[in-house]
Amino acid sequence: MKTAYFDLVSGASGDMLLGALVDAGLPIGQLEDELRKLHLDDFRLSSEKVLKNCFSATKVDVHVSDHAPERYLADLQKVVTESHLSDSVKEKANRIFHRICEAEAAIHNSEVDKVHLHEVGGVDAIVDVCGVLAGLEALGIERVIVSPFPLGRGFVFGAHGEIPLPAPAALSLLKGCPIVGSPLDKELVTPTGAAILSEVADGYGPIPPITLDSIGYGAGTANFKYPNVLRLILGESEQRFGLITETLVQLESNLDDESPEIVGHVSRLLMDQGALDVALLPAQMKKDRPGVQIQILAKPAHADRLQDILLSQTSTLGVRRSEVRRDSLPRRNETIETEHGPIRVKVAQVPGQAAKVIPEYEDCRAAAEKSGLPLGELYYRVRHEAAHALNLPHDHEPFL
Repeated sequence: MKTAYFDLVSGASGDMLLGALVDAGLPIGQLEDELRKLHLDDFRLSSEKVLKNCFSATKVDVHVSDHAPERYLADLQKVVTESHLSDSVKEKANRIFHRICEAEAAIHNSEVDKVHLHEVGGVDAIVDVCGVLAGLEALGIERVIVSPFPLGRGFVFGAHGEIPLPAPAALSLLKGCPIVGSPLDKELVTPTGAAILSEVADGYGPIPPITLDSIGYGAGTANFKYPNVLRLILGESEQRFGLITETLVQLESNLDDESPEIVGHVSRLLMDQGALDVALLPAQMKKDRPGVQIQILAKPAHADRLQDILLSQTSTLGVRRSEVRRDSLPRRNETIETEHGPIRVKVAQVPGQAAKVIPEYEDCRAAAEKSGLPLGELYYRVRHEAAHALNLPHDHEPFL
């Protein structure tokens, strides 16, 4: 599994993340081609090698002629949704902007849809967010680990005047993430950097066991007493017994007085807002009432937001929270050209056994509706064609 480790030597910002990706091997032309899918004509990228305290790093700048002084969440998500970026990049980008607006709304005692973004609402911020997500996808990154976030003190000038550091929005976005103080009176982690990394991170901590492939250094704008760079380390993960181990958060709540329609709505909302899994289990509750237990599996950085949804949109008065360890099979994403068009599949490697091929439900559902085939038969055909295309062992039993 191709793993990216973000070593936040001097913090994180959107341009440092882009610089690190380019320095690690992402062609700047390929990045520009992806960003043209945003259909925004008022920006261009530049890339150059610079020295930061004698360390060579790549500085990527986003040059804009953007005359929009501010943007609301709907404006940002309209740009992303109407783009031709991949569905995965769109989903993550929209979630990042929603989280940023949530943080700003809480800080200013406003509502998410009424928050207007200044520093994070410009074209350069849209390019930073979508560029990092598209860059990770282009490099085939399947797992992201991030070091603790170093946070400086002092003040920075923003649209609302002097802002204490760490910036309130950045600090709010780092809930559930490891942080550490820095002796520098500088802004080291920007809200954009915090939002991107807390969204894509699969885990935090020291460098994981990997076979080292490439290294990239992304340069920041300021000069400090030590190199103002973000280091990106790329390599193939070494999994324990062939498995990937990570720490997640499980949220649980029992409902015995809630409409099934609301439960279904909340389940979909939780998935849209970043839950890794949502399960509904029948439960026998007090006073002999049948109920439902809702279980949510989430990354630590998403747990607070998902808990807020449970508390605000269901009748529950409390949520149980626990840390769980998940062992999962290493997997990769492939797109298979079939007789019914391109269909995405996940390929998971079982230790000591043949690989599993899991077709993407939405692609198969659309193909089944178009072709008139039963969904089960289409699943079978896709697995068979994927096995041929990827040279995987398979049988030739007919579909029953």
